[in-house]
Amino acid sequence: MLAAATVVLVACGGKQAGQSGKSDAKHSVALVTDGGGVDDKSFNQSGWEGLEKWGKKNGLKKGVGGYNYAQSNSDADFTPNINKLIQAKYATIFGIGYKLESAIKNAAKANPKTQFVIIDDVIDAKNVASVTFKDNEAAYLAGVAAAKTTKTNKVGFIGGQHGAVIDRFEAGFRQGVAAVNKKITVDVKYADSFTKPDVGQALANAMFNNDEDVIYQAAGGTGAGVFSAAKNQIKKKKVWVIGVDLDQNNEGKYDGGNLTLTSTLKGVGTVVEKLADDAKKDKFPAGKTEVYGLKEKGVDLTRGNMSDDAWKAVQDYKQQIIDGKITVFNKPSELK
Repeated sequence: MLAAATVVLVACGGKQAGQSGKSDAKHSVALVTDGGGVDDKSFNQSGWEGLEKWGKKNGLKKGVGGYNYAQSNSDADFTPNINKLIQAKYATIFGIGYKLESAIKNAAKANPKTQFVIIDDVIDAKNVASVTFKDNEAAYLAGVAAAKTTKTNKVGFIGGQHGAVIDRFEAGFRQGVAAVNKKITVDVKYADSFTKPDVGQALANAMFNNDEDVIYQAAGGTGAGVFSAAKNQIKKKKVWVIGVDLDQNNEGKYDGGNLTLTSTLKGVGTVVEKLADDAKKDKFPAGKTEVYGLKEKGVDLTRGNMSDDAWKAVQDYKQQIIDGKITVFNKPSELK
């Protein structure tokens, strides 16, 4: 806990050497990460990049009265981190990820004058704005890309932890694969953690050794291990990884090429910036739930290193989803 507390004290501290910008305590904003941290090259990093962009756009300083973050090293850090930000009088506090639902809910109840945002869950409270994403829609497109790319007709899915959010990723991916070719098998494994690259690497190695040549990882920091496994395998055979939340094209670079097939995008940073803007304009959507899918441009798929044929298929299926011709499942249990 000592290390976590140190991070939070830095995050909540006042103006430090080299900092610049103004204060606006009434509209100050901070976020609390889940265990992945702001440099996870995924979900949390997207949120922090959005808040940084907002802060700099408005000429605010990083720190109390401006914008900042508190990094959680484990679930036990959520409540202490939120409380530190409340004590530092941040006007709006984001909980980045469904795992913070309980901590945000309790804090909102105890602090009715503070505005809160929960990402990837819904909290029914007058001072909380809830944001969810149709991750399954982007994951469906990832499934199409995987199905149009595999040479073995065997692909894999590695999830972080079971729950409603990763269920959406799994369901959409499997449905997208089946839409292209029902004969393709999808091997599904869970790491039971978003912060264990070693587990991700072990799971990916087993899949690649089983001739699965495309793996979609929806596992936060654990996903770094999937890329490591792929870079070892690429020395022997062609394999691909599908990234998640941010464009992970850089993660797939190796000497002589790139093994990131594509990445599903989740506009966490865009939403953080938007809601921070709303709060600054005194138009914070308290008590409301906002949902972002392909139609709302809240999720998407990168062009990546797909073939022209795969990209064309992705665009076709994307339009069908936007037009309502295809309904994407939310749960694996809905798959036939």
